[in-house]
Amino acid sequence: MVERDVEVDHTTVYGWVQTYSPVLDKRCRRDLRHTNDSWQVCETYIKVKKRDRYLDRAVDSAGNALNLMLSKTRDAEAAQRFFRQVLNATHTINPRVITVDKNAAYLPTIKALKTHESLSNPPKL
Repeated sequence: MVERDVEVDHTTVYGWVQTYSPVLDKRCRRDLRHTNDSWQVCETYIKVKKRDRYLDRAVDSAGNALNLMLSKTRDAEAAQRFFRQVLNATHTINPRVITVDKNAAYLPTIKALKTHESLSNPPKL
């Protein structure tokens, strides 16, 4: 914008992001490649503004990223929110196998999703 001698305030850019992000997301989602049914889920922590945050990541066996989620806590509620986001995404299919790391919140969350969400073809752990 500076190249065109147009001054833009940061709140204007923020407004554009709030307005156009959902539209771009909707248009881009339909072009994502469908994933396969073998997933790997892992979790690590990173520092964001000098505070620990937990990064959950799911990829399929071809290396396609399914979802990323940054959370403040490492508990069953955060794990359940993460798995719901992944399973409700338009480009993912229900997994046949989910390989997880040693996060204690994953196993009960997946078992709960198997029973309560009535997944077709529940995943093996």
